[in-house]
Formats: sequence, C-alpha cells, structure tokens
Amino acid sequence: MRAESALTRLLWLPVNAVQLAFTLTWSAFWISVALVVHLVARSPRVQLEIARWVWAPGLVYGAGARLAVRGRERLDPGRGVLFVANHSSWIDIPVLYMALRVPLCFLAKRELAQVPFLGWYIRAMGMVFVDRRDPRRASATVDQAAQRLAAGASVVSFPEGTRSRDGGLGTFRSGAFGSALRSGADVVPVAIVGAGRVLPADGFHVRPGRIEVRVGLPIATAGLEARGRAALARRAHDAVRELLADGETT
Repeated sequence: MRAESALTRLLWLPVNAVQLAFTLTWSAFWISVALVVHLVARSPRVQLEIARWVWAPGLVYGAGARLAVRGRERLDPGRGVLFVANHSSWIDIPVLYMALRVPLCFLAKRELAQVPFLGWYIRAMGMVFVDRRDPRRASATVDQAAQRLAAGASVVSFPEGTRSRDGGLGTFRSGAFGSALRSGADVVPVAIVGAGRVLPADGFHVRPGRIEVRVGLPIATAGLEARGRAALARRAHDAVRELLADGETT
C-alpha cells in the first residue's frame, strides 16, 4: 500500500467527505428501490440486474476507479460456478458485479443479517449468510450455496474470511468449496488487483486508480470426493496467487 503524507490526506478529506455522502445516498436509494421491487416481483433477478448495471457502476466510477477485466471470455454465462477471489476492499463487491457480468450470489457474514435495512436487502438479493461459529449453520450454508449452484446461479466467496490489510493473500478457508463439490460446479479463481489502493481497508480514504480483475481457468470439481475440499481450497489459493503475481491472466 502506498504511503501518504499527512498533508496529502488532509487535502483529500473534503473530496472523500463528498464521496462518502454520495456512496451512502446512492446505496440507500438503490437498496430502497430493490426492496420495493422485491415486494412486487418476489424474485432476486431484477435486483441483481439493478446492482450490476446501476448501483455498482455508480460506486466504482464515483470512486474515480478505472476498471479493466482479463479472462472474462472464459466464462459460460449459462453455467453456475463458484467464484473465489482475494479480498482487500469493500469496493471488491461492486467491482465483481461489473466485471463478471453474470447474476451473482455472494456469501455474506451472518452478522450483516442483523443490520436493519442492509440485512433486509441482502436477504432480498438471495444471498447466503455464513456463520462460521456454528457448525450446524455452516453445514446449512454449504447446502444453500450448493442449491444455488445446482440451479445455475453463480456464487462468490472471499475464502480468506476477511479483508487483507496489507494486500497479501491469506489462507483460504475450505468451507465454501464444499458447495462446489456437492453440486459439481466449477471453481473459478479471480484476482482483484488495485482495489486496496483505491479504497484501503483502514477507512474511507478513496484515491483514483486502476482496478484490474483477472479471471483464471475454471477448476473442474465433477467426480472429486467431498472430503477433498481442503485440497481444492489450496489449489484455488495457488491459482489466485499466480493471477496476482502475473502481469497477465494465465
């Protein structure tokens, strides 16, 4: 991460204040729209399209980010896959909505379900809540994600479990990979480069910059044993690490 002088950060404060106000207002408005649509349509499809084509671009471009994508041609929009990506910034979520261009179901921390308004929205979007502290609920999460994948939806997991503070790639937790093994869906490694410089994990210090999403080769899971999810997690971790290290998608 880049170091900044106190003066530089001070000069950016009024700009970031405006960006924060925009982010909150923009998100609140489109979350409200999505909740109203949910009451009428009772399907997350329309809300996902709103997130992909309206909400996400507003946040990404509002941050002054320039988005580039490599490897998207490898994706089959008609097949559900488990996307696994590194995670260094809150902006990763709108970036993936824009970059992958397929309806996405994110795995969200269960604590977010208790947040008024936001929790309602996440439920309306058909997301899957993850509770790593309760083994029974964790198993139910895998079942729900597997059902989404089997039905043709694509699921996104940040298997590090939290945002990276230094930009390094942490160990992948294996839980989400069980859903790919149960459904037979491919695992697609994704590397997000530059998001932590645009919006660091240590506060709302937005800086214009380039974010690149690199989509790797799908990892087939059909025929693999369910107990092999730890090995699958290591394989996916290695693939994401290579994508982060390489100048080009491999």
